[in-house]
Amino acid sequence: MADLTRSHFILSKSLKRYPHRNHEVLQAWDAADELILEHLNTSLSEVFQPQSRILILGDSFGALSCALSQNSEWGGIVTSYTDSFVAAEGARRNSHGQVQPLSTLTDIQGHYDLVLLKLPKNLSFLEDLLATISRHLRPGGSLVCGVMVKHQTPAIFDLIARFIGPTRTSLAQKKARLIFSELSKPGAQSRFPLQVHIEGFKAPFTHHSNLFSRERLDIGTRFFLEHLPQGKFETILDLGCANGIVGIAAKIRHPQALILFSDDSRMALLSAEKNFRTYFPNSDGDATFIWTNCFENQPSESVDLILCNPPFHQGTTVGDFIAHQMFKDSYKALKKGGLIRVIGNGHLHYPKTLERIFGSSRIVARSPKFTVVEAQKPGATGL
Repeated sequence: MADLTRSHFILSKSLKRYPHRNHEVLQAWDAADELILEHLNTSLSEVFQPQSRILILGDSFGALSCALSQNSEWGGIVTSYTDSFVAAEGARRNSHGQVQPLSTLTDIQGHYDLVLLKLPKNLSFLEDLLATISRHLRPGGSLVCGVMVKHQTPAIFDLIARFIGPTRTSLAQKKARLIFSELSKPGAQSRFPLQVHIEGFKAPFTHHSNLFSRERLDIGTRFFLEHLPQGKFETILDLGCANGIVGIAAKIRHPQALILFSDDSRMALLSAEKNFRTYFPNSDGDATFIWTNCFENQPSESVDLILCNPPFHQGTTVGDFIAHQMFKDSYKALKKGGLIRVIGNGHLHYPKTLERIFGSSRIVARSPKFTVVEAQKPGATGL
């Protein structure tokens, strides 16, 4: 059998993060990926038969799935799942279309001999994943988790022991570690999605496990809802929509408007669609749900108003690059005279960033922690 680690290093020369950025300093894999592949080199050919089934969860940009699926000497069946459009698109591109990740947990079918899990930072999402694994890993089947040591917490071990079985670990290498377990627990049903009541809204909201602030409304969004713009808007985009509450509030104010919801997380879109249909059960055609990176590859000059609470991290990578891309995509998507209104932590430089892209910006409101700022695309307003 070919050396998977060697295959990975060969692949790594062509593995790219998505979306591509000039002068990229971050790589498309980490030391946890390398440890998983090193482990598979010593166990895969001995334990697994040619038709063994492997499930990969949370693969970043296809580092694991590309190495396995492109190893022609091993005839196993590889299935990959990710909630992130960015990760899925990275895997598709890095594998030249050979890897097509699943994007909903309900798409996972049958039983697997081995599950490879890149541990997420979100413990609720991890709980949901482990409950799913417990129903799809064959009895005695192996779970191998990769984690960077700085993100390792006791709660991770507690969850694995609760849903899968006792754990053991590898030695740490390059600041990464593997966690091993074999399924000895009965299959479990997940407690997600949650039904969350939010003050000021008549019906509960459905929150899937990978939502930000999934058990309550975060204070930034609450402040943003107090400062939605007035005007005549025919098409409104809730950019980075999460549970969709901002777009729903906009629809309540502008009942004739078409609302667009966009997010990198498929769980966010599932939540937003469920919540929109709860509040507007007879509004077929009045909303569109778009799984994508920011708002890339969408029609130009098609939106009157964009409402945005940008995330400041992609997985475990923290930065303002997502916000910058959201603002650039917004400029392209807005009609001339269209508005973008954004909320962010006060220390972020969103006013200056919007001013560079749109030519000007203005601060709408401030709280001790948050700033609401807006910009208008130059041209005839018509609003």
